[in-house]
Amino acid sequence: MGGRSFFLKLKEVKIFPVNYYIYRTFKLEPMNQKIHLYSGLLIICSSLFVYSCTTKTSGWPQFRGPENNMVAAGSNYATEWNDSLNVWWSADLSGTGWSSPIVSGDQIFITSAFLEKAAPEVAKPVQAPPAQGQNPGVQQGPPPPPAEDSTYLQEVYRWELTSFDLKTGKELWKQVARTGSPRIKKHAGSTYACETPVTDGKRVYAYFGMAGVYCYDLTGKLLWQKDPGAFKTLNGWGTGSSPVIYQDVLYIQVDNEEQSFLVALDAATGNEKWRVARDEKTNYSTPVIWENKIRTELVTTGKTARAYDPATGKLVWEMKMGGQMSIPSPVYDGEHIYMGNAGGPGKSGIIYSVKAGSTGDITPADSGLVSNGVEWTMKNAGLSNPSPLLHDGLLYLLSGRGGELQCLNASTGELIYLEKMDKVGACWASPWAVGDQICFFDERGNTHVIQAGKDFKEIRQNSLDDKFWASVAITDDAYIFRGVKKLWCVKK
Repeated sequence: MGGRSFFLKLKEVKIFPVNYYIYRTFKLEPMNQKIHLYSGLLIICSSLFVYSCTTKTSGWPQFRGPENNMVAAGSNYATEWNDSLNVWWSADLSGTGWSSPIVSGDQIFITSAFLEKAAPEVAKPVQAPPAQGQNPGVQQGPPPPPAEDSTYLQEVYRWELTSFDLKTGKELWKQVARTGSPRIKKHAGSTYACETPVTDGKRVYAYFGMAGVYCYDLTGKLLWQKDPGAFKTLNGWGTGSSPVIYQDVLYIQVDNEEQSFLVALDAATGNEKWRVARDEKTNYSTPVIWENKIRTELVTTGKTARAYDPATGKLVWEMKMGGQMSIPSPVYDGEHIYMGNAGGPGKSGIIYSVKAGSTGDITPADSGLVSNGVEWTMKNAGLSNPSPLLHDGLLYLLSGRGGELQCLNASTGELIYLEKMDKVGACWASPWAVGDQICFFDERGNTHVIQAGKDFKEIRQNSLDDKFWASVAITDDAYIFRGVKKLWCVKK
């Protein structure tokens, strides 16, 4: 009885023609057609079930999640938390790193850098007394150029990839990728582990900027490593663009002050598949793979946004952008990709909506707002360090400082609201969507929960006692926060 009702249900959803094909393929005898047809149905349905389970992306495998969109796929998340409420576990951290955690299966991965030896303090040079006849209070001639700070070359760091158990927070393993002196300088407020690792479920790839890229299996065995080179960055601030993976190819954007490029590596071997030079200086945004209704593109931002063919590195389209710093990463749907640059002193952020299928130079002419490839442009946008969030047809732009949240109509670019919230610290992490709520947290550990939709309403605030710059990783029922002091699992 159960088999017959199962057959009828399948027939209603038009699986029967598929099984007819199976019947023709195996040339079943007439007397056995019925029983073999049921078997074929079970085989096909089982295959479809296995296929759907094995092809669906699970976990949080990269920066901003499996679809680069910071949207939670589950539904049973904790809505309130603090240090003693709904904290499933916490694990003490040492070392430094602004990279975000990722999740694959029951493993969490983070990267860190550890200072093993500090550079000796350098005594300030004693100024010589003025020569006879000189006024000691007057500068004699132009000041000499400041000496380049190279004390970082005397420091010793250790770069590590660490795996934690998702259920318990227990450290499973850690591997030292490199020990030695840094090859480039970094900002005093930054770290040498800013890039978020990525995993394809078979291997995990840790990219430490100019310290190299390292590939491990999920037990911590080193499979290969690659040196992208060492190049100066803007003001010696360091690097921050994370790697992405698509169809067994690892893509790394290496933008700097000397020799910028985009490189594609074979994920299994590390062998270079292609490399293209980029007319760019230091950028911090992470590329995205945009599977749109027309084709699949590898999209990067910078002073010029560009889309490449992931297979060959061939340029598909480009668009000159304004703004100051290329920090936020794009978000997208099947028809448009939304991207822009953060503002800076004397310059506002800017955001564009680019159409799927664009080709060539799509820069709006004469400082216009649209072109054959640009749907709309919003100048003076509140785009900053956090990446934009796309949810149910609305774009949310979170300011890096000041607690401002903008909501735009993604179809038109129309401003729906601009709200300023009180007592919000600096925001470095990207906001996320869960159900009908929008969440973001500041560096002080305060999470602000906003009602999604066209009407602004702050629902609640949650807090953890830590400092946060990394974006959250989200599983089916838990949040993984990386602070300076601890790794936190928040769960009902």
